[in-house]
Amino acid sequence: MVSPTPAPASPASPASPFPSSGRRVLVSGASRGLGRALAQGFAANGDRVAVHFGSRREEAERTLASLAGSGHVLAGGDLSTPDGASAVAESAGEGLGGIDVLVNNAAVNLPHPLATTPYDEWARTWQAHVSVNLLATAHLSHLAAHRMIGQGGGGRIVNIGSRGAFRGEPDHPAYGATKAAVHALGQSLAVHLAPHGIAVASVAPGFFETERVAPRLSGAEGEAIRAQSPFGRVASADEIAAAVLWLASPAAQWASGTVLDLNGASHLRT
Repeated sequence: MVSPTPAPASPASPASPFPSSGRRVLVSGASRGLGRALAQGFAANGDRVAVHFGSRREEAERTLASLAGSGHVLAGGDLSTPDGASAVAESAGEGLGGIDVLVNNAAVNLPHPLATTPYDEWARTWQAHVSVNLLATAHLSHLAAHRMIGQGGGGRIVNIGSRGAFRGEPDHPAYGATKAAVHALGQSLAVHLAPHGIAVASVAPGFFETERVAPRLSGAEGEAIRAQSPFGRVASADEIAAAVLWLASPAAQWASGTVLDLNGASHLRT
């Protein structure tokens, strides 16, 4: 009997030098809410975290004090300007001795329904959203990626986008538009940075509970929000953070370029 010819072995993938813990992580907008949950998740994983804050220093200090392990730092600064973003990246990189992971979480989300918003306020609100949600994400990504390239060993960038980029945000159109742009930016960078071992991905959360939105989850409005998902609830910040930690892990390199929906089946893309 003739023995079957064995199938040719697949070429072995080179071992990634990107570590599973002990990484240097910059989380923007980490003074509270999802940013705090992200910082806590990375710290519990054994990573060292730079906790960025804009104006809420006391809350950022509470985040810092809540982190497991040691070696974490504060990185304060205004991300709405290129110089401010540069200062934050420099502070984080110097404090941690480098940057291996960037999570672009800082965002503005101010209501501005077109029909009832005066033009001057409309223009200011759009500028604020573009400056923080989109340009700060682009600037920090540039700064962190250059550090990662110089360090060698690859890296991760994870952007916090939104379900609103796909289903629309009638009362927050600049938020929806800038989050859609963040998704597109992440996909462009995923292609460009792959030769350097840097994976880039985004998450698109639906409604999740934080201190800021807690009042909206009471009464009839809260019932309507929870009813958006067939699970009859909203997400926790920890659930969103868990997905981000996976995308930032060595196991998730092949997810580079993805936009991961995290909305409890409240909006299904086709």
